[in-house]
Amino acid sequence: MQKTRAFLIAIIMTLTLSTFSSCRQTTPTVEQEQTSEQMPWILDKFDDIKVLRYEVPGFENLPLNQKELIYYLAQATKCGRDILFDQNFKYNLTIRRTLESIYTKYEGDRTSAEFKAMEKYLKKVWFANGIHHHYSNDKFRAEFPRAWFSQQVDKYVDPQELKIEKELLYNIIFDEKLYSTRLNQKDGVDMVTESACNYYEGVTMKEVDKFYTELIDQNDPRPISYGLNSKLMKDEKGNIVERTWKLGGMYSSAIQQIVFWLEKAAAVAEEPQKSIINALINYYRTGDLREFDRYNILWVGDNVSNVDFVNGFIEDYGDPLGRKASWEGTVNFMDSVACRRTQIISENAQWFEDNAPIDPAFRKKEVKGVSAKVITVAMLGGDCYPSTPIGINLPNADWIRKEYGSKSVTIDNITYAYDKAAQGNGFNEEFMLREEDRERIKKHGKLADDLHTDLHECLGHGSGQLAPGTKGGELKNYTSTLEEARADLFGLYYLGDPKMVEIGLIPSLDVAWAQYADYIMNGMMTQFSRIELGKDVEESHMRNRKLIAEWCYEKGKKDNVIEWVKKDGKSYLVVNDFHALRKLFGELLKEVQRIKSKGDYEAGRKLVENYAVKIDPELHKEVLERYNKLGIEPYSGFVNPDYELVMQDGKVTDVKLVYKYNYTEQMLDYSKNYSFLPSIN
Repeated sequence: MQKTRAFLIAIIMTLTLSTFSSCRQTTPTVEQEQTSEQMPWILDKFDDIKVLRYEVPGFENLPLNQKELIYYLAQATKCGRDILFDQNFKYNLTIRRTLESIYTKYEGDRTSAEFKAMEKYLKKVWFANGIHHHYSNDKFRAEFPRAWFSQQVDKYVDPQELKIEKELLYNIIFDEKLYSTRLNQKDGVDMVTESACNYYEGVTMKEVDKFYTELIDQNDPRPISYGLNSKLMKDEKGNIVERTWKLGGMYSSAIQQIVFWLEKAAAVAEEPQKSIINALINYYRTGDLREFDRYNILWVGDNVSNVDFVNGFIEDYGDPLGRKASWEGTVNFMDSVACRRTQIISENAQWFEDNAPIDPAFRKKEVKGVSAKVITVAMLGGDCYPSTPIGINLPNADWIRKEYGSKSVTIDNITYAYDKAAQGNGFNEEFMLREEDRERIKKHGKLADDLHTDLHECLGHGSGQLAPGTKGGELKNYTSTLEEARADLFGLYYLGDPKMVEIGLIPSLDVAWAQYADYIMNGMMTQFSRIELGKDVEESHMRNRKLIAEWCYEKGKKDNVIEWVKKDGKSYLVVNDFHALRKLFGELLKEVQRIKSKGDYEAGRKLVENYAVKIDPELHKEVLERYNKLGIEPYSGFVNPDYELVMQDGKVTDVKLVYKYNYTEQMLDYSKNYSFLPSIN
């Protein structure tokens, strides 16, 4: 299965420039409210995270039927939250509910070190949708004493609600070695048994591979995404079985609520969207992946509806084998003014494909159904919340993309919120040596990020084709990294093409040079600020960026294309030849496309393991020290707005957009009103 979402891809490129601020807030207080008035974009800060607000400009001007549609789709989006918690780890819901019970009932000193440490831990659990970091996948360390926590459990948690033994609960939280990582993709390990995610139980990687190899029809030209919507485990007799996520199956009580609101949405939707929503409902009812394909074909063909959405089991980044999909949801509407640049890209899609620096055998002869637009997001849920994508490209099935095309979006109000939250953080001054590079980024950085995301999403993921006999999935655990590298390389290569100036997307190639300088710096250095000292690079998007930057550095070394410079005891990266760097991007794109098209697992493995995983410990230490002095949180996420129906004589007369919750309030509200699953599933 192909990974196609810039869920954290483009975000991280943007993060280096635009998500930092010096304001600090913690729990909701009068002081916090005053600060929010002064800096409304930043609502909370804790650990390595800050929580932002995003606005929904233009909502008030939408017709009533579209406002009402957004309301119902937003409700459906909120209802899947518990599913993701459970997918991420079997005991996440138990732990979250235990922590929330203590937090809301606690009668002791809320300023004590123990309580504040537990509060921070809870906020991290909310943000990551579980006890493992949303990006590094490492389990959080509890900074409050086990004995103190045990006392609070005894005092504030109903024993009937605690579905596991207390000792197991305490061991999960406090034993650093137990369930230490949500996702383990280290070469040579059993990635299924060594990962804490809840997609498999009682089975080994070898057994999983065998199960799906025997199940898959190798001669099917339109293969379903086997295993996408199920948990694989053994039954009482030891037979390997799938528990399908559907009505009447696993996660049924949450899916029932999602379907309820989708039916409400279908009732006010116009065609073709009414049929699309009904197709999704049928998929949820049956769990039939052929129905999922039917829904995707309908969805990708709808380029007329102003309101759009994503809802379901979509992306498989959380599965070490790249097969099972996490639940996510978004609701959005078109930003017609900002859509000009994506329209131009879409209109020139065939030119980009025909001129791609790849083997002609792997180019699409005819680019079909490329649709791209800039959107305003109205609601985020599941794997898109609180950590949020800035670009999405779907569907993931290669055969659907080939026959019917793909649909890409760039989320403009999210990138705008990042920009508004970025106020003089000192990041570029600290890590970028040359004033000319800093000036380019200051002048062109936002446009460069937006266009790289557009090219990555609109065309990168949709470009190229598989060779005859290649089914997809051959790259296994390296699929995500290599697919993101392929899309990133496509965007980087074309951003520096004179064609971009010719068609009016950029004023000059300085836009590309701004992106190139930032990308290399991030890939080879600054992104390491997000990794604990001594750890390898594990997350697919981070691996992708390191792979590209390190490969280009090595291949361009004899010509000094990229140079390490030492000044005043600090390390810097300088791009000496932007044109040569662009040529290297093209050469690597050619190889990565060949690897995907041919399903060359061994070549893909070597690329990732040689360039994307290991970090020089001295450089890593230096980056962390310099970064920490800036007081910057490397990760950002969002609080959703809310929507309220205005009723008169039993009829909906309007839908109000309100910004009424801070971070803690929203999380507690969602846990109270949108939590439908049992603690253990």
